[in-house]
Amino acid sequence: MSLRYALLALLRVGPLSGYELQKQFAMSVGHVWHAPDSQIYPELRKMEAEHLIEGEEQTRGQRATRRIYHVTDTGEQAFLAWMHTPLKYARVRDPAHLRAAYLEAATPEAAREFFRSHIMQWEGELAQWEGELLRIDELANPMLVRRLAVTQPEDRERTIAFKRFTYEGLVERARGEIAWARRGLKLIDELDRSAGARADRDTARV
Repeated sequence: MSLRYALLALLRVGPLSGYELQKQFAMSVGHVWHAPDSQIYPELRKMEAEHLIEGEEQTRGQRATRRIYHVTDTGEQAFLAWMHTPLKYARVRDPAHLRAAYLEAATPEAAREFFRSHIMQWEGELAQWEGELLRIDELANPMLVRRLAVTQPEDRERTIAFKRFTYEGLVERARGEIAWARRGLKLIDELDRSAGARADRDTARV
C-alpha cells in the first residue's frame, strides 16, 4: 500500500502525467521505495477508482493526448491520515544477509567474491546518495525545487531538513553495509589462517 502514498506525495506538489510521475518517482521517492514502472500505472488506475486522484485528458500537439492526474480532497485526507498512523514494520527479507549466514558451504574464494560484490553494490549506492545530499544542499534537486515552489516560506526549512535527514540515513546504511562486508573479508582470512594452522598441527603429529 505504500506505493500509493508515495504517488500521492508526488502529486500533492502538482498535477503530473503518468510518464512524468515515473520520472519523478525514480529521481526522488524511488530511492527509498522501489517500484518498477509496471506497478505505477495499475496503481494509478486503482487510486482513480477509489477517488484518491482524478485524471483528465489533456491535448498534446495536434492529435496526441495525455492523462494528467490531480490529488482529490479524498486523496489529500488519505495521505494525511497515513502520515499520522503508526508505521507497521515488515519482517526483514534480506537476501545478502541470508546468503552470508551459510557461506560455510561456499569456497573461500566464492565467499570473498560475494563480499566484494556487496561492497561494489553499496559503494554505488553511497555515491548516489551522497550526490543527492549535495544536490539538496545546493537546492539543485529537481523534485525538491518543485516542492519548495509550492511550500509556504515558514515551512521551507523543515522541508529541506527532512529531505536531508532521509538521505543521511541512506548514506549511513550504505556505509554500514560496506563496513560489514569488509569485516566479512577479514573473517574469511582469519578462518583460512586458523584452518591452515590446524592443518600444520595435524601434519606435525603425523
